[in-house]
Amino acid sequence: MAFRVRLAVLSLLARCLLCSPADVDFVYNGFRGAANLTVDGSASVLHGGALRLTTDGNYLMGHAFFGPPVRMVLGGDAVASFSTAFVFDIVTAGGRGGGAGLAFVAAASKVLPGASPSLYLGLIGKDTMGNASNHVFAVEFDTAQAPGLLNEINDNHVGVDLNSLVSNVSEPAGYFADDGRKVPVPLESRQPIQAWVDYDGRSKILNVTIAPVSVASRPRRPLISQPIDLSPIFKQDMYVGFSAATGKLASSHYVLSWSFRTGGAAQSIDLSQLPEVPKPPPPPLSNSGSISAAIMIAALSCVATLLVIVAAIVAALWLRQRAALADTLEEWELDHPHRFPYKELYKATKGFKNSELLGAGGFGEVYRGVLRRSGDVMAIKRISSNGSQGMREFVAEIASLGRMRHRNLVELRGWCKRGQDLLLVYEFMPNGSLDTHLFGCRAGDGEPRPLLSWEQRVRILRGVASGLVYLHEEWEQVVVHRDVKASNVLLGADMGARLGDFGLARLYEHGADPATTRVVGTLGYMSPEIVVTGRATTATDVFAFGVLLLEVACGCRPIDPVTGVNLVRWVRELGVKGDLVHAVDERLEGRYDVEEAKLVLWLGLVCSQTRPEARPTMRQVCQYLDGEVDMQEEAMIVFADDDPVEFGSKASLTWSSCATVSAGSLQGGR
Repeated sequence: MAFRVRLAVLSLLARCLLCSPADVDFVYNGFRGAANLTVDGSASVLHGGALRLTTDGNYLMGHAFFGPPVRMVLGGDAVASFSTAFVFDIVTAGGRGGGAGLAFVAAASKVLPGASPSLYLGLIGKDTMGNASNHVFAVEFDTAQAPGLLNEINDNHVGVDLNSLVSNVSEPAGYFADDGRKVPVPLESRQPIQAWVDYDGRSKILNVTIAPVSVASRPRRPLISQPIDLSPIFKQDMYVGFSAATGKLASSHYVLSWSFRTGGAAQSIDLSQLPEVPKPPPPPLSNSGSISAAIMIAALSCVATLLVIVAAIVAALWLRQRAALADTLEEWELDHPHRFPYKELYKATKGFKNSELLGAGGFGEVYRGVLRRSGDVMAIKRISSNGSQGMREFVAEIASLGRMRHRNLVELRGWCKRGQDLLLVYEFMPNGSLDTHLFGCRAGDGEPRPLLSWEQRVRILRGVASGLVYLHEEWEQVVVHRDVKASNVLLGADMGARLGDFGLARLYEHGADPATTRVVGTLGYMSPEIVVTGRATTATDVFAFGVLLLEVACGCRPIDPVTGVNLVRWVRELGVKGDLVHAVDERLEGRYDVEEAKLVLWLGLVCSQTRPEARPTMRQVCQYLDGEVDMQEEAMIVFADDDPVEFGSKASLTWSSCATVSAGSLQGGR
């Protein structure tokens, strides 16, 4: 019996040593130059070192996460103990009531499920409230109340949220002094407040404590002490950070310092190093102050008539310019956040000068712009009005791309509509489009771009494929891009690929059938069935991606503008002859992996088959490109009705019945 006990203990210790990763332990005393910190939305690190989640503006949303995921489930369903401490400050300008507060959050993804800038602290959306698939845990410091809806005690409370903003437990904000008195803490007091969140994975007890930084030491009694089982909420790896949103009533939300640790108590914060937050603007003048100012102006005008005349001329010119740049909002515009004033974009592009022009096409022009307030460089697309069609594409891009966040999608930072001017503001892609790297020159100077290496091309293709998987399967709705092509693939400073231009995108619910629409797209990338049915599906995007695979590998356009040769048909004919890799871009001069080239070319032919049901999904495409699944040498490719072409000579298999064999045995080698 004793031997069995010892054996069980040794087995348990071995399991713990194998399954428990190293503890995560970090502290940020201010965020200037902070490593491993990622921000999105309105969040940014200020020059003084404060992390600002939102400014004092309406319908803003900001997130900040510790970059690498944190191992939260050690083995089985055992949740790791963790501890965090941070200092935050909520500032409301002008003495008016502010909006919602901020939250410490642990989530399975940095892209929070259906997060909205108008409600729910930027954590989740109305349609994802309470979903078990959310995997979101949050401790909210809320300065607004939704009576009867979210189990909130008042408009100044601390709550614990599990996959929902209906709080599991909620308490008025305050701390317990040493004599047992509960001292209220106004969260919007314009004073830094320190918070501690501690979770014991063994006892499953969550403790939350807050106090102003002016309190000498951490209160011994927590504000909230609640038994909570986080094992249904936590996945093995979680991201930790902060979230805030403003809605109709706005506040500025700041995090000044942060420490976090798994497996022990978080490090103490050095309160002497807290960065300062910007001072709020002074409240508007009272009526009496306005009258005094008017009397002073009148007196000065009497003394200096000439100055009055000059001032009148200047005022007239200013009013004229202001009227020219004024914004008039339509009702639908109130439903879409991140709207930039026209005046700000006008100045950012120097009045849309040709010197700032990055490119032009049938859609309109793209300008380089520098926002004066932040100094950020942006790409500003000015869409050709084109009547109702241009307006439809403009609204479609705001409604779709404006809420998506993925490393391989161009991030839409904002938009503006003024009369016939339709403007979209994107993150700036310094290396331009994939199309110009394959076929063009640098904008304006005619200098040829460096030739893309084979490794760069494969990395770009993998990035575009990952972005399409997100659109087709991982976002809240199915998104069909409908215009996947080289000119819509943009390259960042790291030459990473971002898919952009969602003006033709169509959305529908998962499991639903897409509606029939007019035929749109680019010649050479359009699948045969969409020309007949007018129904865009994920399979039509797969077809276009197949053409893109061949275009990038071969360095040839889908339809040669001089000879009219069809790229897909040409590559297919080479494959039938057993000389598939002869299609690879000759400018590479043989500097490529032959087996990988066969894989890319063959996969391009598989994706661009005539029958949509024979094409793979984008997730399958990613698996092949990443080497997770080997390609099938004997799979049949269907290019036209009753016209199958076999690239293996033996079998007559459809896509869905393929078995996995080595990709290196593909036919068509030199």
